Amino acid sequence: MSHDFDHDGPQEGDGSLRSVGFDVNVYPAELERDVATTTGLTLHLRPIRPGDADLLVAFHERLSPGAVYRRYFSWHPELSAKEVNRYTIVDYVDRLALIVTDGDALVAVGRYDRVPDSHDAEVAFIVADAYQHQGIGLLLLHNLAGAARLRGITSFSAETQADNRNMMNVFRESGFHVRASIDDEVLSVRFSIEPDEPDLSMGTTDDVVHGADPDQSA
Repeated sequence: MSHDFDHDGPQEGDGSLRSVGFDVNVYPAELERDVATTTGLTLHLRPIRPGDADLLVAFHERLSPGAVYRRYFSWHPELSAKEVNRYTIVDYVDRLALIVTDGDALVAVGRYDRVPDSHDAEVAFIVADAYQHQGIGLLLLHNLAGAARLRGITSFSAETQADNRNMMNVFRESGFHVRASIDDEVLSVRFSIEPDEPDLSMGTTDDVVHGADPDQSA
């Protein structure tokens, strides 16, 4: 649902990681939890592990061509070994991925990647076709935001295709004050995840401005 991220995590000499009290490459078991969908289905949410490579590959293979295209902006039927490593090996501070499982099957994944030397991160998530429209994208976004805030991140940004209504609906319903713009059929959004910013009972999305800088569209 977004472009791939090429940030490789913490930079040498970056003191921001130590300042928020989290050690890199330590699995955050406290982020594991059972979650309920809007249809009453109980699923399990947890951080991704390197051992989830096969689960991720199988998940990608089950996605419809449309879902894959909206995520990668191109036809992308298979994940390369490099991509699988990058998506499953995270440091849990600057790069975090959360997965949702139904039994032994992976049904959704969301991730953030911190922009180097900043308090901003890019966010993306994708839900298996059969599990869409059950609030799972929103669950991923809120859990990613909660983890990111504790790790010193204050805002999220994302890009998706302008006609990706599912992703835009997630942002609209998130309660965060989302600033959005469209340029060349790409929708860019940016929003603060600070705890005093969102009203989680009602989402708001600014008018989309074609060709505008997302920071100028509010």
